[in-house]
Order: sequence, then structure tokens, then C-alpha cells
Amino acid sequence: MPDRDFLQIFTKSRKDRILGGICGGLGERTPLPSWAWRFLFVLMVTIYGVGLFIYLVIWIFAPTEAKTDH
Repeated sequence: MPDRDFLQIFTKSRKDRILGGICGGLGERTPLPSWAWRFLFVLMVTIYGVGLFIYLVIWIFAPTEAKTDH
């Protein structure tokens, strides 16, 4: 059985969040840390203007990480 696709396992982070948990979730599932993702989104907003749109779309459609009772 093939491994699950990145889009199937991506969730917003509950622990590492400043606004919506998108960059924290990306930081948990990619080699880039969450601060780098935040920097990239800010850079895309200021230079290209599309970063905010991309962030909002991900925020709307990405599920939140399941609660764990530790």
C-alpha cells in the first residue's frame, strides 16, 4: 500500500501557532522550521501579494490537528 500523500496528512498545528497554525503544521511536516514558513509567507505577501490568499485558503481547508491527552 502506498504511503499517504502530504495533503492527506497535513493538519494545522495546535502547539505551534501564532495566527492559524498553518506555518506550525508545515514546520512539523517539512524540513523547514515554522519560523522559515512564516518568513516565506510574509515575503510572499509583501513582494507578490498572494501570500495572504494562499494562507487563507489553507486556513479554511486544512483540518486542525487531533487533540491528544498526554
